[in-house]
Amino acid sequence: MMVKRQIEKRGIRDPRILTVMRAVKRHLFVLPKWQEHAYDDRPLPIGEGQTISQPYVVAFMTEALKPTPDMRVLEVGTGSGYQAAILAELCKDVYTIELVESLGLKAGALMDELGYDNVYTRIGDGYQGWPEAAPFDAIIVTCSASHVPKPLKQQLAEGGKMIIPVGKPGHQELIVLTKSGDVLQEDAVLPVRFVPMLGEDGQRY
Repeated sequence: MMVKRQIEKRGIRDPRILTVMRAVKRHLFVLPKWQEHAYDDRPLPIGEGQTISQPYVVAFMTEALKPTPDMRVLEVGTGSGYQAAILAELCKDVYTIELVESLGLKAGALMDELGYDNVYTRIGDGYQGWPEAAPFDAIIVTCSASHVPKPLKQQLAEGGKMIIPVGKPGHQELIVLTKSGDVLQEDAVLPVRFVPMLGEDGQRY
């Protein structure tokens, strides 16, 4: 019902994404006290001041990347691991970085428990990306920044797509970037609200 009412009805059409959104159990990625609301179309707290994104936004961002089975994807902001699990069902490999150690470790353990052996986790500053695993066919950023990080631009493969929320607190746009040579075409596609991207010093990027 979540997929039918909140995702398909609002314009998500990729049949692979719809199938995966039906299959991945969102309640496994939220805190026990919020499990009865796991399939509501809203973000939910996951601890440490972070949230799991609403299902529609997860589906929208995933569809914007045009995922294929041979893609290698970088995710900045593992959070609960829900977005990584969705991507793992659709793509070849997912590299995901989380700054908050407790969340990263918990998500990594859940990935192992659920059998996602194509998900690679790291605790660290996502602004810097994962240079030794680059280039990536797609990059998805699930926390907001004031600008698109230069290291992520550099780690995007030719023809690749990145989706990232950019802007000030309370006023952000999802930006889709497509790389062609030295040019990154930018398109604003959806107003959103995400938790901020922080550095290891706790300062907002």
